[in-house]
Amino acid sequence: MSIPDYMQCAEDHQTVLVVVQPVGIVPEDEFFRIYKRITSVAQVSIRDSQRNLYIRYRHHYLPENNEWGDFQTHRKVVGLISVTTCGSAKEWPQTSDRFHCQKDVFGATLYDSRLLVFGLQGEIAEQQRTDVAFYPSYDDCPDVEKRVEDFVESIFIVLESKRLDRATDKSGDKIPLLCVPFEKKDFVGLDTDSRHYKKRCQGRMRKHVGDLCLQAGMLQDALVHYHMAVELLRSVNDFLWLGAALEGLCSASVIFHYPGGTAGKASGREPSLAHGQGQAADAGKRHRPGAQEVLIDPGALTANGISADTSSEIGRAKNCLGPEDIIEKYKEAISYYGKYKNAGVIELEACVKAVRVLAIQKRAMEASEFLQNAVYINLGQLSEEEKIQRYSILSELYHLIGFHRKSAFFKRVAAMQCVAPTIPEPGWRACYKLLLETLSGYSLCLDPKDFSKGSHRGWAAVQVRLLHELVYASRRMGNPGLSVRHLSFLLQTMLDLLSDQEKKEVTQSLENYTSKCPGGMEVLTLPDGLKLPPVPLSKLPIVRSVKLLDLPVSLRPHKQKGLLENNMSSKSPFIYSPIIMHTRGEERTKKIEFRWVQGDVCEVQLMVYNPMPFELRVEHMGLLTSGVEFEALPAALSLPAESGLYPVTLVGVPRTAGNINISGYHTSVFGVTSDCLLDGLPSVRTSGCVVEVIPSLPRLQLSTSLPRSAHPLRPSKEELSSSVSVQLFNGETQQLTITLENIGSEDLETLEVTSKTCNTKEKLFGEFLSWDLEEAVSQLPLKPGQSVTLTVNVKVRLDFSGGENLLQDLNDDGISVTGLPISSPLRQVLKPRAETKPLGSESSKTDYNHVKTLEAVMTFKYSGGAGKMEGYYRDLSLGVHVDVEPSVFFTRVSTLPATRMAIQVAKFDFHTLPQPDQEAVRYTNPKLLEEERLHAQASMISSTLGITWNIISFDVGCIQILIRRHLDATSGGLLARVCASSTALMGESMAKCACSLGHYIGNRVPFETHPLSICRQGTPSEPLR
Repeated sequence: MSIPDYMQCAEDHQTVLVVVQPVGIVPEDEFFRIYKRITSVAQVSIRDSQRNLYIRYRHHYLPENNEWGDFQTHRKVVGLISVTTCGSAKEWPQTSDRFHCQKDVFGATLYDSRLLVFGLQGEIAEQQRTDVAFYPSYDDCPDVEKRVEDFVESIFIVLESKRLDRATDKSGDKIPLLCVPFEKKDFVGLDTDSRHYKKRCQGRMRKHVGDLCLQAGMLQDALVHYHMAVELLRSVNDFLWLGAALEGLCSASVIFHYPGGTAGKASGREPSLAHGQGQAADAGKRHRPGAQEVLIDPGALTANGISADTSSEIGRAKNCLGPEDIIEKYKEAISYYGKYKNAGVIELEACVKAVRVLAIQKRAMEASEFLQNAVYINLGQLSEEEKIQRYSILSELYHLIGFHRKSAFFKRVAAMQCVAPTIPEPGWRACYKLLLETLSGYSLCLDPKDFSKGSHRGWAAVQVRLLHELVYASRRMGNPGLSVRHLSFLLQTMLDLLSDQEKKEVTQSLENYTSKCPGGMEVLTLPDGLKLPPVPLSKLPIVRSVKLLDLPVSLRPHKQKGLLENNMSSKSPFIYSPIIMHTRGEERTKKIEFRWVQGDVCEVQLMVYNPMPFELRVEHMGLLTSGVEFEALPAALSLPAESGLYPVTLVGVPRTAGNINISGYHTSVFGVTSDCLLDGLPSVRTSGCVVEVIPSLPRLQLSTSLPRSAHPLRPSKEELSSSVSVQLFNGETQQLTITLENIGSEDLETLEVTSKTCNTKEKLFGEFLSWDLEEAVSQLPLKPGQSVTLTVNVKVRLDFSGGENLLQDLNDDGISVTGLPISSPLRQVLKPRAETKPLGSESSKTDYNHVKTLEAVMTFKYSGGAGKMEGYYRDLSLGVHVDVEPSVFFTRVSTLPATRMAIQVAKFDFHTLPQPDQEAVRYTNPKLLEEERLHAQASMISSTLGITWNIISFDVGCIQILIRRHLDATSGGLLARVCASSTALMGESMAKCACSLGHYIGNRVPFETHPLSICRQGTPSEPLR
């Protein structure tokens, strides 16, 4: 016997072997359909008996194995069922002859046989025969199972008769010697009358009867015979048959303890005992050995060693081994088998049976010892197919005991054996299938989602090697799509474990394969039904964060306040609920506060980096969205080797309104298209993925006649769409022309313009910005591509009075340039004073700056289209920056001698000035009231004195102005009154007198005496007098 049956288990010792084979030409699918129905009859309850007969079917069995039937009766073919197709009566004689020839192959051991004929009708088919059954077709055979049951009962009758015949043999000392095939030549010439020979014959026959009892369903009888056989065979050192007796004892004990079987799946078997069935059932439930232990009574044996009545021994023998003893007896039996070179198959099968028992007992380490012994059993020259089968069974057994990596190792060896160089036609498909089965043993799963959970498991080097073998096997199979999928999986899951050289080699191989078969995101289905999920290359490049960007300031939509408040109603009647707040918090983690607009380009920023040691070219990268129709605009990028975080902006245009979800991005790298979902990338940081898309709105583009401002508005916190800058003299007016062009796809239906002056400490007289909107509104609605013009008047009137200390530094010797801008042309002409005040002094803090700034923001609020119906609008913000310089200022003060000493005193009654309303005084700023009072007093003095401006000469850009007073009878003595602090000394200055000149030029100018030199910078709004 050269070919072991790796599927055998301990309970197979109680089965009878039936071979089912086709005769002649039988369609394979039809044969196996009938074979499946025949094998469904695996257990038959014998009528008029409490015993069951178990059948083991084989459709292929070597006749040489049948020669070992005396050694172990479950190896003997006792039944034959032949299946044939016979179309006519002429074919029947030939078919019958073939059936008889087939019986002759197993004729020496057959108990009974049957022939199932399909397709034959007529007189022959109507004959009633016990060994032949005729059926019209393979579909019209309803009683196949019933025929098989009758066939099994006939086998039982023969089996029972043989058991009784052997157990009651009265031939005296002439007990035949049962032999295995290789022993026959060894017993030639032996003394058959010796006591040693007789004990050998008795022991072997006792063991054979035990086998028959076990097959006939008499478990307790079999245990008794096995015990007797062990004692007899041990005494004569018949080790081969002693091992068989011990194995039989183990098998009977396993059947007793584990009625469900040890083959890895429940066989539905129940213990069948001729005596003591209640005890066996209880023991099976408790999983403990029987407790009866009585020594064998020698008087119960006949002269030839065979007891005529074994019932006297039942209940008195040590009828069953315990779980521990079963394994010890298996070890002993295998050690005896190992003494014989020709018993390698028996030894290997015994190891397999012991491993299955140990797997039930969950004793993995001891089971691995049996398997390790099985690996080194020499079976001679095995064919490649037999080697593949051997390694595959070893793999399954290691998997059965939980040694998954060891199981994967032997399965991988079997896969490599499928494509051994000695095989003329290598089986690459079988190799690929076996390699796939090894993945779980090496902690590999072809689903990247499961592989990415937690830390890396398994031996990385072995996993990489296995994936390379899968790639090569799939290529030799002629399936480059599988090669691309496995290489993509290798790059995605093992990238961190590859060296730089390996990364280059893998990517080069991937590019070679994708040139023939581009990789995609479809699920690949193998011929055996296994599905390979897609592998997105989310590490090429690696994305660290995803951020949705708001629209530019000029394109951001706004909701009408009234509609916004109406929509913010809460369904909860409570003011505060922690559950509601928690829910809203979760929504905020996903929902974006700003909005996008239908038809506008929207942006998403990704922070990526390249982990490869070479430049990474991403040919195609775009967004994956759901919720609304979205047109993604792909981008191509090239990242340097091992770059740091690199910002990449992906854009697209939503074509419909609603809530859009940015679910991920797609790339095309090395010819592989990948869809990377953010839900599968837990390491990616994102502030939210869902944003609302509102209906489309018009878009305005703003252009102005003035240049853009180089600096933003200082006090403004608003984000401006644009800004302009201009420099004006105080009192000057500048026209600003603004052009609004509709560059969108919707009509502009509404337009509102407002302005707001930014925070300033300067007092402004009159309107800063003014416009007329009626002409622009009359051109609405504004079609796409059309434009409208708006003229804005920019007028500045500020107060440049600097207080009493303005002219303190002006004298005849020089001038002060304090407060003048560095770029002023005056600094290039005038000499600075030699005596300057130190920085940080009190007076330097109050230095007078003659350049003032005005800033304002113009807002253009507009709407139209479907967005207007939903209550949305847009606005443009234009910043206006104006630098204001005074029209005139004093540069020099000179003192002139008085021509006469006449002093006329005029009396001013300031108490007669009109008083403000008391109610208004309560709500008016006191500083403002004081300024108004001083202004009234200065006006009275100016009108009384009749002070005028007279331009008498021009000197280096300065105007010599003489302030004269025309005296009359009512004011002749006023000058002395005003200058009361001086005694008319010619070289000394007169007392201070503040007069308002702002009545003429908008500036409040203090002066000390006359004449004055005033520098004129530009044309004031009103002429000087």
